[in-house]
Amino acid sequence: MRRRAPLAVAAALGAGLALAGCSADSGPELKVSGAFMPQPVDDMAAGFLTVENGGGGADKLTSVTSTISDDVTIHETKDQKMREVKAFDIPAGGTLDLARGGSHIMFMSLKQQPKQGEKVSVELHFEKSDPIKVELPVKETTYNPQKH
Repeated sequence: MRRRAPLAVAAALGAGLALAGCSADSGPELKVSGAFMPQPVDDMAAGFLTVENGGGGADKLTSVTSTISDDVTIHETKDQKMREVKAFDIPAGGTLDLARGGSHIMFMSLKQQPKQGEKVSVELHFEKSDPIKVELPVKETTYNPQKH
């Protein structure tokens, strides 16, 4: 009986360390909210949303795809100038806000003109996480969630 006790203690400690290692190194846990697209007035449109990362690991939004356009890019706005970027960081425990006047999704050469009340399907692609499909409700052209 005496020889089994140290083995049981060693096994329990090993299992505890393995579990502690798993929880300390949790990956990203992404959730999307607040998605919308203002009704476009020409053959371009913008999309806005928030990606929340409740996990312990960072991730990056690397691209967006949609059936409404073959040319979908991600942009940031700095000093009132818009420029395409390769990726957006999503910090562990943080958020990525794609909002009017700032970073956003850009849809060029629209295949059709979505109207207010319709939804546009997009798929968000990340460096580490699986893609997330999102429906962007089409709002009035001047819609701004901060004012509603």
